[in-house]
Amino acid sequence: MSNQNQRPRQFDLIAFDWDGTLFDSTAIITRCIQRAVVDVGGKEPTREAASYVIGMALMQALAHAAPDVPVEKYPQLGERYRHHYMAHQNDLILFEGVLEMLAALKERHHWLTVATGKSRKGLNEALHAVELKGAFDGSRTADETAGKPSPLMLQELMREFGVEPERTLMIGDTTHDLQMALNAGCASVGVSYGAHEPAAFHDLKPLFVAHSVPALHEWLLANA
Repeated sequence: MSNQNQRPRQFDLIAFDWDGTLFDSTAIITRCIQRAVVDVGGKEPTREAASYVIGMALMQALAHAAPDVPVEKYPQLGERYRHHYMAHQNDLILFEGVLEMLAALKERHHWLTVATGKSRKGLNEALHAVELKGAFDGSRTADETAGKPSPLMLQELMREFGVEPERTLMIGDTTHDLQMALNAGCASVGVSYGAHEPAAFHDLKPLFVAHSVPALHEWLLANA
């Protein structure tokens, strides 16, 4: 065992957001939101407005992105989003270096989990599609807990593994992720290559902002 692997861990539980953090899906999700809103008669949201809601629970996100769409059309709005997303799901891939990073963290015996705004069905399909079976020790989705920035996803994961907030790290590409970590009393790391501009991260006090997966990998091995 290397000296690096013998170093004491600062964090026992590491929770990753999915879209825009591990999975290169931000551009496609943004476009699917825009198309869904137009499909039901709403004004197409800007790219910034559509990408801002990534990470929220689906209906919360669509309602925020389409304030001119009446509530009674929300089910149709959700259906149109899913239609467009399913048409492109085979185009989605993991960011380069993610598998190597996860394997290195596994060797360090961290518990690796996912905390995502996706649905349980959507996450399970994604995990199967990218052959990540066994890579994660646990996960929570918005439809089985609460959407971000509610701390419920992290709280449930911490209870499941018996880990205190100060031993838990949340990694994500949006202010919703970092705010969820703050609300749960956990530390966070932001990534700048996803949905939100990193300038918005400062007030949410991430320990680090990674500009690439290799940079995140390096920081985690040195500091987590």
